[in-house]
Amino acid sequence: MSAEQTATPEDLRYTEAHEWVRLLDSGRVRVGITDHAQSQLGDVVFVQLPAVGDAFAAGEALGEVESTKSVSDIYAPVAGTVVEVNAALEAGPELINSSAYDEGWLVEIELVEGGADALSALLDAAAYRELVAGA
Repeated sequence: MSAEQTATPEDLRYTEAHEWVRLLDSGRVRVGITDHAQSQLGDVVFVQLPAVGDAFAAGEALGEVESTKSVSDIYAPVAGTVVEVNAALEAGPELINSSAYDEGWLVEIELVEGGADALSALLDAAAYRELVAGA
């Protein structure tokens, strides 16, 4: 398995804007930015996340990631309400660089009714790898 394949977990769904989505046992989803995105950004120095209770439509900006190179918007990959934010990022935004798919997650979202169907519209790991390879 190539390094890019290990950096693109098969159990996640992806957006063209380089966010990942993990369906949790609770029916909620956990959202973060991909390993590819964090490597393009460079050292993450600040993350602006939404408040618990904020609701977003799919594709709407929900926060920002600031790195030594740039500031990038984070987009909601699915519609729903933020039910948890990763408070560890406030003191350690570099977790996005060191653990993009685990400790560096951004928010958990309670999907709107029927929102689980939106996950199937997102890219699977193979399609995301193709997107990155073509970039």
